[in-house]
Amino acid sequence: MYFIREIIRAIRITLVLWLLTAIIYPLAILVLGQALFPFPANGSVMVNIEAQPIGSTLIGQSFTSERYFHGRPSAVRYSEGKRANPTGISGASNLAPSNPALLDRIVEQANQFRDENIQPLADLIYTSGSGLDPHISLRAARQQLSRVARARGVRDDEILPLINKYTDGRFLWIFGEPGVNVLRLNYALDLQEINLQQN
Repeated sequence: MYFIREIIRAIRITLVLWLLTAIIYPLAILVLGQALFPFPANGSVMVNIEAQPIGSTLIGQSFTSERYFHGRPSAVRYSEGKRANPTGISGASNLAPSNPALLDRIVEQANQFRDENIQPLADLIYTSGSGLDPHISLRAARQQLSRVARARGVRDDEILPLINKYTDGRFLWIFGEPGVNVLRLNYALDLQEINLQQN
């Protein structure tokens, strides 16, 4: 009788813990997230003026046109293929510092930046650990400023306020360095160009 009572008690405790941890807690977090932080809770997905998603501000996008600021290079190709899928895949190249393939890629990229009169800063030639970093440093953005302004046919000082506007500060005001969110900046450049054409 004692043994059966203990089994029933164990089953009851398991069900209560399952209810708390698998249903009540996740539901409470979901409701709080949607109520207090709807934009980040839904993936920080940016939409264009037609309300179509263009990307997440938390995931680095690949920009190759001279009209856009380029983000950090990535060792993974998460947006290529038949269906673009910017989520679910992250990672580094896992190449050791002594690997010739890594050195060749870095030298080639540094030379390409020098040909464009851009100082090859670390966040422009080295991939991030996750491969998804959406930010570049202020210095990296300013290095590309003249190229983007020239490609868009505007003055540098017309783009500089946008760089300052889309610079995210240090985390909790003390950790890390300020960084420019490349997707938000590039979309703001497109909006600025549309507004200039309409006026």
